[in-house]
Amino acid sequence: MKTLGETLKNAREHKKLILRKVAAEVDIDQSLISKFEKNDRKPTMNQIKRFAKFYELSESELLINWYSEKIADDLKYTDLTTEILKVAEEKIKYYKTQANGK
Repeated sequence: MKTLGETLKNAREHKKLILRKVAAEVDIDQSLISKFEKNDRKPTMNQIKRFAKFYELSESELLINWYSEKIADDLKYTDLTTEILKVAEEKIKYYKTQANGK
């Protein structure tokens, strides 16, 4: 399983691009992209979409990786992870039902 940073770095290296070139194309600071690739910082959703388009990667796969890392980071030190995720899934279903009923 690859981290989001590894996925972004692999995509850049696969296209044989230097950070400076990517930064200019996606309009994101070179040092920030470096931090994303090292998993020191997380990109915004908007930045994820720009990377997906530029690298010709699946936007949905990048977003799944992005969201899952956010959740995993929040829950990594709890023993209640499974229960929390079950309740969260039920709440999401409830919220969607409520939104569809309006």
